[in-house]
Amino acid sequence: MNQNHPPIPRLDLAPKLKRPLSLWNPLDYLRLLYWVFFFPQAVRRYEYTFGSESRLEDTKTWREKWEWLRQNSVQRQLILQALVLMFAIPVGLSRLSEEIGISIDWRGVALGVALGVAFGMGSGVEFGVESGVVLGVESGVVLGVAFGMASGVVLGVALGIVLGMASGIPSSVVSGVAFGVPSRVVSGAASDVVLGVMLSAASNVESVVALGVESVVALGVASGVASGVARIRPENWLFAVPFTLLQRQHQNRQFPHITPLPIPYLSSQIAHWLRRDWETGLHNINQLLLFTLQFIPVVQAVNRVLAETPKDQLIYRVAQLSEDLYDWNLVRFASVSLGEAMKSRAVQSFSFIPWKQQIQDRFQIEISLNTPARASAAGFWYLHEQEPDKATEAFAIVRDLLYGEEMFALAKILTGFHQTAELAEIASLKLPPSPTSPRLRENTWQAIASLRRVIADVQVVQNSVSRSARSLALNRSLGELETILDTPDILPEAERNLIIQTAKKWQESLLQVTGKIGDISITKAVTNPYVIGDPVQGNLFVGREDIIRQLKDVQGNNLQSVALYGHRRMGKTSILLNATNCLGAKVQVAYVNLLRVGDCSEGVGELLIFITDAIAKTVKIAPPADRDLLNLPYLTFGRYIEQVVANIDGGLIVALDEFEKIEELIKAGKINRDFIGFLRGILQMSSKVALAFAGLHTLHEMTSDYFNPLFASIIPIRVGFLSLGATRQVLANPDDDFILDYKPEALDRIYELTHGQPYLTQLVGFLLVRLYNDRVFEMGRPRDPMFTVEDVETVINDPEFFTRGRYYFTGVWGQAAEGAPGQQEILTALAPHLQGMNFDRLSTEIGMDETSLQEALKTLERHDVVKEINGCYCIAVELFRRWVQMSLGGSH
Repeated sequence: MNQNHPPIPRLDLAPKLKRPLSLWNPLDYLRLLYWVFFFPQAVRRYEYTFGSESRLEDTKTWREKWEWLRQNSVQRQLILQALVLMFAIPVGLSRLSEEIGISIDWRGVALGVALGVAFGMGSGVEFGVESGVVLGVESGVVLGVAFGMASGVVLGVALGIVLGMASGIPSSVVSGVAFGVPSRVVSGAASDVVLGVMLSAASNVESVVALGVESVVALGVASGVASGVARIRPENWLFAVPFTLLQRQHQNRQFPHITPLPIPYLSSQIAHWLRRDWETGLHNINQLLLFTLQFIPVVQAVNRVLAETPKDQLIYRVAQLSEDLYDWNLVRFASVSLGEAMKSRAVQSFSFIPWKQQIQDRFQIEISLNTPARASAAGFWYLHEQEPDKATEAFAIVRDLLYGEEMFALAKILTGFHQTAELAEIASLKLPPSPTSPRLRENTWQAIASLRRVIADVQVVQNSVSRSARSLALNRSLGELETILDTPDILPEAERNLIIQTAKKWQESLLQVTGKIGDISITKAVTNPYVIGDPVQGNLFVGREDIIRQLKDVQGNNLQSVALYGHRRMGKTSILLNATNCLGAKVQVAYVNLLRVGDCSEGVGELLIFITDAIAKTVKIAPPADRDLLNLPYLTFGRYIEQVVANIDGGLIVALDEFEKIEELIKAGKINRDFIGFLRGILQMSSKVALAFAGLHTLHEMTSDYFNPLFASIIPIRVGFLSLGATRQVLANPDDDFILDYKPEALDRIYELTHGQPYLTQLVGFLLVRLYNDRVFEMGRPRDPMFTVEDVETVINDPEFFTRGRYYFTGVWGQAAEGAPGQQEILTALAPHLQGMNFDRLSTEIGMDETSLQEALKTLERHDVVKEINGCYCIAVELFRRWVQMSLGGSH
């Protein structure tokens, strides 16, 4: 960037919210009143920041709505504060008016406030709490004061203001559509005049008789004019313009929040931002769309810059524009004239215009593909609107641009997905090939690869004569679809709904045949495919695609050393043992279990003998003599590594499992602490050699500073719990010949109990298969080969379960005795509480000071033993919580 140019300001227009509003703080009521009339977007932001993720409008019955309010204190308190303002402000202003000699009709005040409450309740139920608060307070205050003061023109003005507020700014703000405001401003004035006449007449029939039709029409005109003013808020524009122009380079500059009137020079300034720094410009655009109504200048600036964007950057920039965009109409109006659309909306609002249709036909409101910029934007808009066939037409125009062929292929494939629902249609679906890397939409292509595998499995379900093969294919395909449905947020927003809807349609079709395919004849005991205790290898190794993907990502042309860390029995050893099969033929992995080393009475040479034997077994190159390693360990080992590097085609990863053993040997004085520096030197010898550590801790958690030299050389990879989708895959498809099945509720229950802990997941599956074999073949009781929630409860309530799982439970408990003190006391206190305890209660329960408790909780969270949900700490794995409660009497 040119040093003569000031940096592009990064706007931050969000309200500064440090705490929830208080019922007892008068300043908070003033703040809410300011938000309602001058910054309504802040109400939405406030609820998003401090409220729950669930929404009032998503509830269906009044009982559900009442229960929702009871559970959500922030929204409930916000409603109470709004009610206080609805009563206090009109009453206070009316009382003040009486003091200065203005006659007040208190019944009118009451009526106006009641209407405000009614408007607020209706809007809140339909659109959400923030909508109800904004519209309720505004209409309650305006109508309460107006109805109390007078009738006639004043009343008409008040009605117009409420109409403007109800259909204009607040509703658009809380609904998240910035385009709605300018379009409603243009289209609403005439209709508001007519409606104002009707409301004025209906509100005071006597006035019609006494004043005549002319006066009533005057009331309606006043209402319409007031409505238009309430929509555009010109006073807000006039007040804000000087400050906006004087603060042009400030990131916290002030913008008007409630007027859609374009700020002078704002369009040019946005265009300047986009030209100088596209990403910062997009951030600023989102800030403007989120917290102002300056939609018109934003559209003008985006269209201007896209029109002059080089063709090789065009599709990439439009893709960036469409990511995390607050108002998708911005993409739409990159290919449609905003001015024409607003004119069309204005004509449409006039009910009695002659030749209305002919006039509207003159406006060009259809999406245009006449330039590369418009065609690119139209393609993304059509994807978002779930019209992939039209997106295909749009991207066909820009196929010759960078990423154009990829987006054309994507739209074509999604068109095929969109048109299929039945299994026969899915099985016969023919798709064009996917493009090769580098690709613009990598996550989308991974989802499409999963859907391709579903198509292959559906073909087996449709065509195979083997019930076992059909059942396995069905389970695999449902697992693939479940994985997609579990992770929608990783997909780009443009095509997200298309892919999710495709996955849901296909899942529904597959579930319809689950019962038929699941009826398999089993004539002998089922071989138990689940592995408990020992590492899982070969085809049984499933569910760790995320870790393998991370390993592949860091193992490029130059091998990178990694540290796999996680608490006991998370599957770290299984990952190391299966790494060779997953990383490709050019990378060999020499596995070393350091627990088998012993106490190294002969020093570091004995440890290196153990490592060189593992390397020699892997690369088929004879190791050095034991005597040489004992006498000159570092020199001999270094020469051997040089020999290995010179004689292998690809790379070598030396996998050191249970690497805490190294620290134990150093502390015991069996090997020197310079061994860690020696390891780093080995890594620096060649890019073809790397280390893979696996243990309970990251290197940063090792207690001695001699591990510091390795910090810069090692990439940590956390091995945590399995996801819900991976847990389902491990249980439903442990191997290719598994013929039993699970009810979806049973899989969900197992996940609730194990939280995806691999050892416990395998243990539950192992005992379920044994339960089936015992009942069917030992007791002679025929049963459905599909596990239910009741079967799961039977297994985990058997005392044998906790006996078999004692290695995991005692291991985690023992680890809690290491490191920060107080971890076991925390677990004992939390065990009786399924929903957990908050920090203050936990501190009181166990009598720990705040600093020590925080340190212990951080350690337990880092080791996946405790998790924090909504301010409460609870034990992460339900089965471990039960073990603690049963074994240690955690009910005190």
